Amino acid sequence: MKNRIIFSLLFVFGTAFSMMARQDKYVKHTVAKGETITLIAQKYKVTPFDIYKLNPDSQNGIELNSVLLIPPSTAENTITAPKQTQPKTNSKPTTHLVQPKETLFSVSRKYGVSVDAIKEANAELLKEGLKIGQTIKIPSGVVSQETYAKPLTEKPIVAPKETSKPVVKNEPKVETLKGNTTYHIIEPKETKYGISKKYGMTIQELERLNPAIVSDFPVGLKLVVSGNVPATVSKPVESAEPIKDLSKEVNPNSGKKYLQEYVVKPKETIQSIAADFGITETELIQLNPELKKGIKLGMILRVPMGQKINIPKKEQGNLMKNLNTNARKQLALLLPFNISRIENDTVNSTQARLKKDKFLNLTLDFYSGALMAIDSAKVLGMNVDIKILDSQETKSTSNVANLVQQNNLAGMDAIIGPFYQSNVEKLAELVEPTKTPVISPLSKEVGQNYSNMYQSMPSLEQMRGSIFEFMKAKGGNIIAVVDAKKGSVKQYIQEMQSETKLVGLSAKGSFIADSLRIHLQKDKMNYVLLASESTGMILATTNAMLAAQKEYQMQLVIMEPNETLDFEEISLTRLTKLKLLYPSLSRPNETVEANQFDAKYKKVNKIIPNQYAIRGFDVTFDVLLRLSQEKTFEETVQTDASEQMENKFDYSQNATYGYSNNGIYILYYDTDLTIKEAL
Repeated sequence: MKNRIIFSLLFVFGTAFSMMARQDKYVKHTVAKGETITLIAQKYKVTPFDIYKLNPDSQNGIELNSVLLIPPSTAENTITAPKQTQPKTNSKPTTHLVQPKETLFSVSRKYGVSVDAIKEANAELLKEGLKIGQTIKIPSGVVSQETYAKPLTEKPIVAPKETSKPVVKNEPKVETLKGNTTYHIIEPKETKYGISKKYGMTIQELERLNPAIVSDFPVGLKLVVSGNVPATVSKPVESAEPIKDLSKEVNPNSGKKYLQEYVVKPKETIQSIAADFGITETELIQLNPELKKGIKLGMILRVPMGQKINIPKKEQGNLMKNLNTNARKQLALLLPFNISRIENDTVNSTQARLKKDKFLNLTLDFYSGALMAIDSAKVLGMNVDIKILDSQETKSTSNVANLVQQNNLAGMDAIIGPFYQSNVEKLAELVEPTKTPVISPLSKEVGQNYSNMYQSMPSLEQMRGSIFEFMKAKGGNIIAVVDAKKGSVKQYIQEMQSETKLVGLSAKGSFIADSLRIHLQKDKMNYVLLASESTGMILATTNAMLAAQKEYQMQLVIMEPNETLDFEEISLTRLTKLKLLYPSLSRPNETVEANQFDAKYKKVNKIIPNQYAIRGFDVTFDVLLRLSQEKTFEETVQTDASEQMENKFDYSQNATYGYSNNGIYILYYDTDLTIKEAL
């Protein structure tokens, strides 16, 4: 292990010194007004790809007065080099330290020697292919291109001695990887026709392998010209900057974080690729900053090493069919009754406290629903012992540590609660050694993750992502009207949903109908996402949409609750005409079972259950069902989803640790004045 650490340090420092040694051979260019990468490349007689290699951030755009490193122009050096001067030759074989993304072909071009010659000189070392960090021999009698690639302002440059396979000025940039997949990098002035002829294929075959070039043909793009587009490129690459959050998930036995390349395929999104590789959208964008400007077909992304996660399709209802009532299980509920505070409150009576303490009322509502779930479990014969404990919590304090010790909570089969996220995390940390599942019942916050923590409330990021996934799956034209006060929403759309068209506002920040109309399309549903709490902007936007409905398919969308829509000024009829679409944690349930539940709850509590009472029932009953199976709690989470009265529980494992609930409904207002689930 120590040797590996020492080698890693040497490799990092060696790379740093190597870069410093080469830097004086590069030209520094300050970006002038109106310049583009293509113009700069033409000026220095290099390709845009050459510039991108030295300046990776430039792929996201260049700014005025920013400084770029420009590599020496091989073309210029070849023309001006005196022919009569012969290059110095090495009396002994030189060596080369393999860098990330280098191939045998790129190394051979660098030193002006054939791939076969390098293979012959490193027969044993290259049995399993070229690997990062290897030191390989370069056959003697060869001069590195770095020896003669100095700027033209210095002394006359020595031309390289021709080898058995000379380097040709216009030789295409080709990279062959394991699996017989060959890439070609588009050079300036190249065409689809020219490239297809060069590799003995048709333009249609070239486009099939590279969907991104159907509508665009940018210089510097890496094309597949032989073989099939791989789901993942077989050659792994190592991240230049370690990604801290991925260390345990990607390679738990090493301090290094290994990555691989992945080619974006049709209909894939940032969210779907992140889910496929078990990371969050934020982590994927950290690995690939260019995604902030949107995802495109054919893009090559960095993703964690390994194959896509094959997530089995979960089925509803299996938990009820496979009850195991033999093994006795134990469940604890930690709820914030804060009884000690009530007992010490000599000023207010219990009735007075109930009238003004909203948090206590919420707790009692949740508790009443949980009791209904426990009663239902008894009727079904579930063999579970229940402990109900007072967590005595506020947002910053709780009695969790004492409860764990006094009640042996680490020996429980599952624990529901507490309510506040910080207290849930504290409990999860204390019982993590025994892998006791801790279910967070009400918190939407995303904090520290523990392997035994289950977030039963989907986060705001999940809610936002779900509505965009729905619109994309329907092939819709997504347009957003974002109030100037909603800066965080605009930032989210620009960074995470960049294909969305943003409607321009006036100088005063008001809505302009024509700015919406220019984005509308007649051949698909136009989803207009509205992010504003201004009654005036909502009315102006919906007026424009209602007027456009005569010619276009229109649907109004919000991605989070908006109380302004409940005002009298915004009529329900207006929202139903536009079939308001939104993500929701719960669904309306008018089934016979739901009506029976309401009737039973009212009989016991003399009132109709509110959302917290139903939440208490749904969370508790879902946990009781999972405990009453042959499998462990975690195994049921991985294989089975469940749907209770109004809430869905469809957990997935996070990139780091723990599980999140993806049980989100997409609902809409129908013209019959009811709320329905969008399919």
